[in-house]
Amino acid sequence: MSADTIRRYFDAFNAKDTAGMLDCLADDVAHHVNEGQVRIGRDKFAAFCDHMSACYDETLTDMVIFATEDGTRAAAEYIVNGTYLKTDSGLPEARGQTYRLPAGSFFSLADGRITRVVTYYNLADWIGQVS
Repeated sequence: MSADTIRRYFDAFNAKDTAGMLDCLADDVAHHVNEGQVRIGRDKFAAFCDHMSACYDETLTDMVIFATEDGTRAAAEYIVNGTYLKTDSGLPEARGQTYRLPAGSFFSLADGRITRVVTYYNLADWIGQVS
């Protein structure tokens, strides 16, 4: 069950379907952003997705999903293939640069929904690619 939920979450991401991603989340989801603050709740997750969609166009490939037998934890490793669309605060200027970046996410799940999302990537690598 947990691997199916994670697969649905990432399929929605690649389809640019924020509502589909939100449907996979618990109401009080804890979203641990790489190099950022923890955001609690679907509303804050949706606002984060809106911001990201304005600044980046990303598709995830080479997805590998791991899940515990009890369905309470999962992880995924993938490649982020992106285009930097709009300058994000505190980051290099956007000029339509493309990037390819290994990344991973860790999840906690309960009752078929994601309760925690933690995403990691190498920010210095990304900055080097877009600078």
